[in-house]
Amino acid sequence: MRHVIRNTSVLALASTLALAGCSSSGDDEGDGGETGGSEAETITVMYQRTEGITALDELFNQIKPEFEAAHEGVTVELTPIEAAEDDYATQLALSHQSADTAPDVFYEDTFRVRSDVEAGYLLNLDDYVAEWEDWEQFNEGARGAGRGDDGSIYAIPLGTDTRGIFYSEPLLEAVGVELPWQPESWQDILDTAEQIKTHDPDVVPFHMYAGKPAGEGTLMQSFLPLMYGTEDRLYDEESQTWNTGTQGFEDALTFLDTLYDDGYAVPVEEALDANLWQTIFDTRLPDAQLGGVVEGSYGSSFWEESGPFPWPEYADDIGVAAFPTQNGQAPGKVSMSGGWTLAVGAQSEAPDLAFEFLAMAMNFENSLAYTIQNSQIAVRDDVAADASYLEANPYVEFFTDLVEVTHFRPATADYPRISAAIQEATEQVVTGAAEPAEAAAAYDDALVGIVGDDGVSGS
Repeated sequence: MRHVIRNTSVLALASTLALAGCSSSGDDEGDGGETGGSEAETITVMYQRTEGITALDELFNQIKPEFEAAHEGVTVELTPIEAAEDDYATQLALSHQSADTAPDVFYEDTFRVRSDVEAGYLLNLDDYVAEWEDWEQFNEGARGAGRGDDGSIYAIPLGTDTRGIFYSEPLLEAVGVELPWQPESWQDILDTAEQIKTHDPDVVPFHMYAGKPAGEGTLMQSFLPLMYGTEDRLYDEESQTWNTGTQGFEDALTFLDTLYDDGYAVPVEEALDANLWQTIFDTRLPDAQLGGVVEGSYGSSFWEESGPFPWPEYADDIGVAAFPTQNGQAPGKVSMSGGWTLAVGAQSEAPDLAFEFLAMAMNFENSLAYTIQNSQIAVRDDVAADASYLEANPYVEFFTDLVEVTHFRPATADYPRISAAIQEATEQVVTGAAEPAEAAAAYDDALVGIVGDDGVSGS
């Protein structure tokens, strides 16, 4: 859900999958629970690694020798994929097409769990979690992120997140905005943006992501906080149908249209650069060249000493605010939550070993370290109560409190395709290719094409 370096070549992908081809070699029955036998076994672990996402790579490299020492004859083959979110998902799906390349353990975005369960990629973990003592520490809301449509557990949550506004206190203070800043409505954001633009036309007043290059970031940091700040929703849980013709959908697009058309956001050509997040965290916010941006609770991890853009003074210059509802209506603020999980491949020949590795990666000590380093919202009760977690960064309490007003994406197998259609709608609007009403109507048509007439309800 964060924005990461985009595009890897097909050749690089082929090489990666070729290296992963020795997945789960072992006895014919695949009994990964036995250790110390004469036959060597290999379990492969596939995950995303980029300049901005290193915590999981560090964790896996730390526990690999520990796991191998505890399991004689077992080799853990780490297979990091250096790609953007959508590209990583594509490469992961490609790896699942053959038992020779399918990973034993892999990093899985929560919104893809149900579609990938339907595709047959994830192993049912009910029997494993039933015997796993640590499972009782995972809160019920977090457990739901790894459930399939059948109610079974298929993935274990690493952590969750919330969304809010990171803003430059020096810039807002310079233009006369009272601090701490907490906009009460969308109009408050636009008014502050105009105030900043009038004071200094060379800075970016307020940015929200749009378009396909930002991938799921367009949904989580932009469109969904807007739409869920209206009275409408994407999906009707009771009827299990997707809503069409909603005013909230069009209003969200209209706000983005205003933000870009009035010159408050970055120029469109920059907005469609998948690496924009790097510019925002590396220079625009540290140099007080950006008034505010909607981002995930993990944002401050980029400025930590171990992050890609170390900035020791960030807490002195960056304030945080909740994203407001459209007109300030109750509850007054809105957030979106997602997160990532670890899963075991359905084609693994060593599922017991794979789950043991997953369990080691997600025990208390490792979960605590990962949660703190990655600025995640804790999903284990023991981690959430730990003093080091509560003191990890100056924004922990703020972003944790947003859980009270947060929303989760519809957990359906169709969601990834629907997300792509929404990304397209936002891109059409901010590039001027379509008016908000036209883009909303085109989305409705695309939605029917994805879920069928019986899968939608009109408003």
